[in-house]
Amino acid sequence: MKRILVLMSLALIIGACGDKKEKKGTEGTDGTAALSGTIKVDGSSTVFPITEAVAEEFRAVQPKVNVTVGVSGTGGGFKKFSRGETNLSNASRPIKDKEKEACEENNITYLELEVAYDGLAVLVHPENDWVDSFTVEELKKIWEPSAQGKIMKWNQIRPEWPNQEIHLFGPGVASGTYDYFTEAVVGESGSSRGDFTASEDDHVLVQGIAGDKYSLGFFGIAYYAENKDKLKLIGVHNGEEVVKPSLETVKNGTYRPLSRPLFIYVNSTSVASPEVVEFVNFYLDNAGELSKDVGYIPLPSENYRAQKESFKTFVESNK
Repeated sequence: MKRILVLMSLALIIGACGDKKEKKGTEGTDGTAALSGTIKVDGSSTVFPITEAVAEEFRAVQPKVNVTVGVSGTGGGFKKFSRGETNLSNASRPIKDKEKEACEENNITYLELEVAYDGLAVLVHPENDWVDSFTVEELKKIWEPSAQGKIMKWNQIRPEWPNQEIHLFGPGVASGTYDYFTEAVVGESGSSRGDFTASEDDHVLVQGIAGDKYSLGFFGIAYYAENKDKLKLIGVHNGEEVVKPSLETVKNGTYRPLSRPLFIYVNSTSVASPEVVEFVNFYLDNAGELSKDVGYIPLPSENYRAQKESFKTFVESNK
């Protein structure tokens, strides 16, 4: 009998210790509940710097949550998202009808959240001393589908420019940046000449433009901010004046038509996971400050607050 009582006492002590262990670590480093799990994000290379910055800050608060951020381009990200392979999708344009249909086929509903504004930068080599600005019409003349095999030299744009080949660089066709640029400049999303060096990796485009005196390319302004010493930023005529992209000109709307909102999309099935809910709320709380840090333009504070409310409703409706 004594032996049984001793064993029971030991069991109670071990159980109590176990409870203490479990309770230890139920808070994150900032006092929030400690969470674990994996959050998968993929999509736009343009939105990547903001999401990665948010993920780094979130890891400091929730070290047991593994946030992975891939770069498949906006279109590639939506393909994964529509198959339920990711929790969030980075996008530098709104979701297209065919992507909505793919989500519907797989019973995936979602919430679109704006996280920042971006300006598309038009760039040349630093030794280019003949271009100081473009009109939208000139950019269209260079990039429209009918330009392929015909508009090949700089002096075909302006006679005083060099009789040298233009070497073009731009995001790949799966990129939301490509979609936005072609819509804003050519007039139809996804419509352009095909004889240019394309990459979903903006660092590849930076290297290409920086290594060729006769180059011309475009991508999101944040990647220019990281590589100012290697590239020359060109202004675009907005119909009234020549404007270069900056925090101020994108925010006040004078850098048109090459400024746009950036998004994340949240999968409805993912909000059953508390770590995803915590991450999205953390994102909306910190996107304003962190978007500035990586070269983008924050939304007004009230926009982030309104979107937090929308997200709260979305979570409650998908419980």
